[in-house]
Amino acid sequence: MRAARFIAIAAILLSFGQLSLRAEGGDGRAAVQEGGGMPESGEGLDMQHYLFGHIADAYEWHITEVNGREISIPLPCIVIDGGLKVFMSDKMEENGYSLDDAGKIVSTASGKRPLDISITKNVCGLMIDSLLLVALILLCARWYRRHDVLKEAPTGLAGLLEPVIVMIENDVIKDAVGPEYKRFSPYLLTAFFFILINNLMGIVPFFPGGANITGNIAVTLAMALFTFLAVNLFGNRHYWKEIFWPDVPIFLKAIPIMPVIEIIGMFTKPFSLMIRLFANMLAGHIMLLSTIAVIFLTVKLGPAINGSLSVISVLFGIFLDVLELLVAFIQAYVFTMLSSVFIGLAHPKAETH
Repeated sequence: MRAARFIAIAAILLSFGQLSLRAEGGDGRAAVQEGGGMPESGEGLDMQHYLFGHIADAYEWHITEVNGREISIPLPCIVIDGGLKVFMSDKMEENGYSLDDAGKIVSTASGKRPLDISITKNVCGLMIDSLLLVALILLCARWYRRHDVLKEAPTGLAGLLEPVIVMIENDVIKDAVGPEYKRFSPYLLTAFFFILINNLMGIVPFFPGGANITGNIAVTLAMALFTFLAVNLFGNRHYWKEIFWPDVPIFLKAIPIMPVIEIIGMFTKPFSLMIRLFANMLAGHIMLLSTIAVIFLTVKLGPAINGSLSVISVLFGIFLDVLELLVAFIQAYVFTMLSSVFIGLAHPKAETH
């Protein structure tokens, strides 16, 4: 139950973080029409539009395309422009708004951007995946409330999650954080499962999957910020002593270069967490989409070349999709492991100095 509360709080904070960061710039490529449908041929195929049409944020959720007609779910647009205005994305023009070249909502009359806190595809996917995570944890907790674990082994969902939880807590969190690991386990386990589920849902090609959440730098920034706060708000006095008065020769203490380096290190650690998760997940989606695009880019080369390259593209695409399953787990594991290490480094013992 405690872990479920942490998951719910984290989901809410991440949703608001995604909303506010996107209002300041976000992806820069959101669009009402995602352009996610497959082209009929390589003629006029704009790779930039094709790639970002699938991985960028959007004001609607593209489902499929039937006979040239795009089927999508319009999402709520929420703007503050002389008051709060709420409308669905397919009613944007009727409410006096349109999209600029960067795909952001602007006033049709003035061309100015309002404060945009819309429920976009990434925000909606973030909420869906967070609810899914909370449901999984609560269902797992219900099994333990109804059964005596001393008399029977967990089965079903509890049997699936318990080995993963035990592995992450004992082999990663406990070893890296140290004696105080139980204090940080709820957050670190939440981070692991949150990233894992969003990674896996991003691979699913149909609704409610397909949202590029962990490939959005606003989300990874919010996750890194949580680790930054966990490290620096709960670091002990020995951690701060190492930053501002480290055990170095006196001439280095006279020139405050070491504290400057340590303070810079405080920010580079969460920055590396943010970039690593964002870049790896985004690169995986781009590689898979680029492989599929080969089918359409080689149409003009004739049926023999197009057919053979299409077979290779499909096989390699399947391989990349399976590889993405492994990467989804590895990235969640690495983020949790590094977060645990950073938190553990903020709790050194006095005798180690």
